[in-house]
Amino acid sequence: MEGCYSSIDLVRAEPSHFINFGREVKGINPGNCTSEQLEDIKQALYQHEVLLFRDVVLTPEQQLKLTKAFDPDSEIYGHGGKLESEKSSILHSALHAIPRVPQVQLIGNGMIHNHEGLAETRLKHLTHKTFHKTIISPEDEVKGFTRFYRWHIDAALYDLSPPRVTTLYAVRVPEGPNQICRYDDGTGDELKVPLATTAFVSGQTMFQLLPSELKSVAVRANVKYAPHPYVWMAPAHAKSTGLGIESESLETPLEQLPSWVEDKIKIHPVLWKNPVSEALSFQVHPCCATEVLIKPLPPGASRENALYPDGAHLNELSEVRDLLYRMQRPAIAPSLVYPHKWNDKDLIIFHNRGVLHTVVGTLQPDQVRVYHQCNLAASEDPIGPSNEDIIKWA
Repeated sequence: MEGCYSSIDLVRAEPSHFINFGREVKGINPGNCTSEQLEDIKQALYQHEVLLFRDVVLTPEQQLKLTKAFDPDSEIYGHGGKLESEKSSILHSALHAIPRVPQVQLIGNGMIHNHEGLAETRLKHLTHKTFHKTIISPEDEVKGFTRFYRWHIDAALYDLSPPRVTTLYAVRVPEGPNQICRYDDGTGDELKVPLATTAFVSGQTMFQLLPSELKSVAVRANVKYAPHPYVWMAPAHAKSTGLGIESESLETPLEQLPSWVEDKIKIHPVLWKNPVSEALSFQVHPCCATEVLIKPLPPGASRENALYPDGAHLNELSEVRDLLYRMQRPAIAPSLVYPHKWNDKDLIIFHNRGVLHTVVGTLQPDQVRVYHQCNLAASEDPIGPSNEDIIKWA
């Protein structure tokens, strides 16, 4: 292979959990790859989950082609083509389709002019102040304190299958001091982060950290998601860590959602299998989940200390959320988070079926942030644990 790899700089990271996570790729132009280089990039991504290319010149057309290469049968943007009309969606204000390549979305902060066919567009950086139940005080915000916005997977989670990868290209990165991301959950956890960072955590680590009784639950469980989940969740409030929703009964009633049918509601395994390594990643969007369906223990499995040994169907939102939070919170500990320090012309490709991510931080109106984001609704749903996996971990 012409390119070479080096580890991404991981600040305050726990080394044992980042042996294979994240690589910087040099010597390859991702916008103009040979078929052999592209195949190597695919293999590297599935092995390392996040790939960074620096000083890249990438057109929206090239970005779409690169993204589509991971799933040649995919065609439309990961959330579909009606975001502009779904004004009640929590995503509506953040995404602006580039007119000639609508699968590539313009995201960021501040007013921009004459950009890729958009004459004038005000970009809105999503912050915890519009979504969390509690917010950081103005006084602490001035001191540089901030929060994660929302830990998530890029996926519509209704009708469409979750994208395999997301490509995120930094056109213009704002300058400013680092901020301190506070968890504000009673643990005292906080993390120094670059301004306007994107933070990542490993789904494999999320699974590996679980005690045996919760590994057993994870390998046997499926999650059911809300119809039109980003409209459903819009009136609700997130937890202070950005990892899920507070249970306050504020969600949009199902009868008030845009038209939906039961057959298009998504039910996905808690664990998704990596197509190359076959490792299992804990891939749940906690904000959109409504039910957890747990299979009984397989024949011969030990029932000692087992949770839900006879299976279970959890459909009380508070119970669902409490279980998912208990399982996912350990993996967003400060030492397990990779907050990327963006530079202009950075390109990150991440395995959307192997990591969770979030935007972080607070920006002022004059701190302009311009990024191109592309992910495509996959041609098929993710694969969950095999029978052998269930026997091994249950």
